[in-house]
Amino acid sequence: MLQSSGMDYKNYFKNKKITVMGLGLLGRGLGVIKFLAECGADLTVTDLKSKEELESSLKKLSKYKNIKYVLGEHRLEDFRGKDMVVRAPNAPLDSIYLAEARKNKIPVEMDASLFTKLAPQGVLTIGVTGTRGKSTVTHMLYEVLFAGKKKVYLGGNVRGLATLPLLKKVNPPAGGGDIVLMELDSWQSQGFGEAQISPNISVFTTFMNDHMNYYKGDMDRYFIDKANLFKYQKAGDVAIVGEQVWQKFTRLRPPTSPLLRRGKEGSVVAKKAGSKNLPSNWKLKIIGEHNRYNAGLVVVVARELGIADKVIKKAVESFAGVSGRLELVREVGGVKYFNDTTATSPDGLFSALKALENKKGKIILLAGGTDANLDLSQVGKEVSKYVKALILFKGTATDQILLQLPKKPKFPVEVVESMVDALKLAKGLAKKGDIVLLSPGAKSFGVFKNEFDRGDQFVKGVKKIK
Repeated sequence: MLQSSGMDYKNYFKNKKITVMGLGLLGRGLGVIKFLAECGADLTVTDLKSKEELESSLKKLSKYKNIKYVLGEHRLEDFRGKDMVVRAPNAPLDSIYLAEARKNKIPVEMDASLFTKLAPQGVLTIGVTGTRGKSTVTHMLYEVLFAGKKKVYLGGNVRGLATLPLLKKVNPPAGGGDIVLMELDSWQSQGFGEAQISPNISVFTTFMNDHMNYYKGDMDRYFIDKANLFKYQKAGDVAIVGEQVWQKFTRLRPPTSPLLRRGKEGSVVAKKAGSKNLPSNWKLKIIGEHNRYNAGLVVVVARELGIADKVIKKAVESFAGVSGRLELVREVGGVKYFNDTTATSPDGLFSALKALENKKGKIILLAGGTDANLDLSQVGKEVSKYVKALILFKGTATDQILLQLPKKPKFPVEVVESMVDALKLAKGLAKKGDIVLLSPGAKSFGVFKNEFDRGDQFVKGVKKIK
């Protein structure tokens, strides 16, 4: 029996034997574990990282006595004899540990989908997915909903936030009719597929080549994971599909295309959305045509929820952007520094360059890093059209980009092993009117812990420039 049927969520988890696969350092795993510990669950927390690597997270859990830790490894025995496994988002598709749990008929859950399953009836859930744009759409929509006097909570793939603990906060319509707005990556969407549940409103921004190291080059599998947000929607639910996805999914071979067509042809309301849905006279603070596209999706969702255009316009026009997404960090000596660390694929990098097209020849680009089995064949060619200088972080993606550049490029090219070195070089090359842009077009691992660490180091370094 779930909370929506009258049972308190604490009783649902109390004394349950639960293995949590993944503590991590970004705060979401930590939030889930604290919540389950407070509910009285009997927890086993397992992570491939060592005790030393996880020290900051472990310190915050030290007061809980109902947690056993298995660190530096996973063990098959921890995936047997449990009532539930709560898994990390990026666990491998072929994980032997999750296979062991399923073999033993143990439910495998994930943070956002488990929240959706247990949320009280009448709480509205909105899921936003897509290769690019999901963070901007999520945060801009949050601002619009807040301006429209909606009681809204953020969840999903938001740094430092776990979704499951929102069970302590949300209320059904009698208590306010709360909304939970979740940014969801393809891994979190797997959880919705496993639970056979989808949000009430689902938004699919874009679909591009990414995460192919995880999906082993299988774009269909990547698409199927994304489309779980629509697959289990019910009558009265709404599917909002970005124009780019709408055009793309109709060309994909089965079995992917029927997943969205189900919404289009069935009882789910399906709407195509994009730049054309944003009135041409609305002026955005955030730059780039891709952001007008994102705002168009926000407009469609907001109208679906009955928010007046004058409210939407004011909130959309005042939206200043999301940290790490073409974020203007600072202007020093006439040089603007932009943090676009979340551009972890070539498409993200190309969007940033296009948004700064009026600065062609004045862009000092910090890019490169680790390859994730993506198509990098156009990076060298595109970058050459825009940059004044190119500073690359050491890694396998950088090795490929270097091969694409002319033997004697018309701009300086340097390879570095730290953000300190990158910013030192950039400052030396930059003149008044130039832009220093961190937009890697590649993954961060190797030189940095993750994309957030990369962005944090950039911001910290820029703030020190005199």
